[in-house]
Amino acid sequence: MNKRFLLPTVIAILVLGYFVFASPKRFFNFSPSSRQAPSGPVNEARAAQFEYLSKNGNSSCSASFKDSIASIPDMEHLRGSCCSPMSLHRYSEQVEGLKKYAHITEIPSDPYNIEAGLAKKLMAMYDAQLTSEQQQAYDYAMEHSSEKGPCCCKCWRWYVYGGLGKLLIQKYGFTGEQVTEVWNFSDGCGGDSEHHHS
Repeated sequence: MNKRFLLPTVIAILVLGYFVFASPKRFFNFSPSSRQAPSGPVNEARAAQFEYLSKNGNSSCSASFKDSIASIPDMEHLRGSCCSPMSLHRYSEQVEGLKKYAHITEIPSDPYNIEAGLAKKLMAMYDAQLTSEQQQAYDYAMEHSSEKGPCCCKCWRWYVYGGLGKLLIQKYGFTGEQVTEVWNFSDGCGGDSEHHHS
């Protein structure tokens, strides 16, 4: 090798060696912070959404609120929890879990922020007649879901998510286990756990 190029080559190898061996994480960008960076803004956005929904709820468990949904404009949203205050940890788990069903437009992606138009459509499905086999799937969800039904009480959510359960069974062939999972992720009662009573 030409001596003029030997010294710069050796220096280049030493410098490269320092970065690779002395600080491989920095060189290869393996640091945990760089891996987690993309999720930062998502979590901040979710926390901001949680903050808004938990403080600006406009729904209630009352029968009069359930009856009023028919007159709410379709693009308006039914927001907030019914019974207990919302929990950011549980809310995050639910929204994350519902991403699995993002391809099914009838499943609200956020159980605390539901378009009134979708709520009306699902409530109308509540009285749908099921075949005996479909009814078995529905009954399974009623027995095995955390709230022993689509919600913890027979409020508007009970009829919205009851209707959703029937639609999922009829239109998409959902099993009782699948409806149970959707209901558990969609629990709108608030609190930090999917179990609200024994």
